Amino acid sequence: MKTIILALITGFIVGFVFALFKLPIPAPPALAGVMGIVGIYAGFKVYTMVSPMLESMFK
Repeated sequence: MKTIILALITGFIVGFVFALFKLPIPAPPALAGVMGIVGIYAGFKVYTMVSPMLESMFK
């Protein structure tokens, strides 16, 4: 939980600084960005589940 709160605070500060200097935010559009993050997480989780099976097949 601490990591989530720190990530939220860091993101807020970065967003504030970018707005302060009138820069475009360093993130994709909202839904596309969220879906990209979900995809990255899902891919990582699938790899951790599949990699032991693949390793046992090729030994």
